[in-house]
Amino acid sequence: MSDSDVAAAAETAVRQCVALDDAESCVVVTDDKRLPIGEALYEAARAVTEDATLLRYPPGNQHGEEPPAPVAAAMAEADVFLAPTTKSLSHTRARGDACEAGARGATLPGITEEVFTTGLDADYDAIASHSLSVLEQVNDAEEVRVTTDRGTDITFEPGDRDWLSDTGIVHDAGAFSNLPAGEVFVSPENANGTYVVDGTMMPHGLLDGEELRFEVEDGYVTDISDDDVREQVEAGAEDVGRDAYNLAELGIGTNVGVTDLVGSVLLDEKAAGTVHIAIGDDAGIGGDTDAPLHLDGIIQDPTVYADGEEVELPR
Repeated sequence: MSDSDVAAAAETAVRQCVALDDAESCVVVTDDKRLPIGEALYEAARAVTEDATLLRYPPGNQHGEEPPAPVAAAMAEADVFLAPTTKSLSHTRARGDACEAGARGATLPGITEEVFTTGLDADYDAIASHSLSVLEQVNDAEEVRVTTDRGTDITFEPGDRDWLSDTGIVHDAGAFSNLPAGEVFVSPENANGTYVVDGTMMPHGLLDGEELRFEVEDGYVTDISDDDVREQVEAGAEDVGRDAYNLAELGIGTNVGVTDLVGSVLLDEKAAGTVHIAIGDDAGIGGDTDAPLHLDGIIQDPTVYADGEEVELPR
């Protein structure tokens, strides 16, 4: 892909998604591995406002790990932040505190130039429409059940926690989105059952026929079939104990522009007609668990029921 493709995607992010104004400040947070995308976003922001900053730091070790304190402070001080990083800042206190301080912005965890250019070439009005349709179907449900032919059968109880919508349109103070965007999600108060990941999950990427099996009881993952994923959760448990096994998220993809999984969690979890389920931290999405990890697993071809009624998923 050309530099002009990357520049065009950066311009979409800056001008359409976050709608940066010339009177606003913008901080771009990146790391050594994502610097080309960070620089493209900085240049796009610099074309709009004189108050643009690029911050670079070494890649983190785990998704959900807090960035250095100066980075967190800069995010909270800015009007707008954009964070193309190797490890996700989406579910960090730094991101949450920035939004609480009134900053709006987007994280782009694990972004590559291919995903950046593909994912930002999207009809965000269509994404918003599909997200609203799914949200209306699940919003008031006491139970949401997900099943697949590969063995997934798990029931979630959202309780008093709100369903959230990630459309990529971040125009209001305190608003937040992933980019690329397109999902409706909740941090459930409880969950029970089995889920089988057959799409994408780190550290594997695209599973390509492999299946990862997880058992869930009373809102916690009790058994993980895969050694590599289990090691990541066990490492988190060294810091926070049982909270590392928290069933953190149920998400439903709504981006009809993503037609094939590519092995990027950031993009694949947005694919219309998929479901993703995450382990670990949920404090950034309406839960109450602080953990140094947030591991999403994408599930293909699910059937979703809201209080027994099948949910019409975008395809």
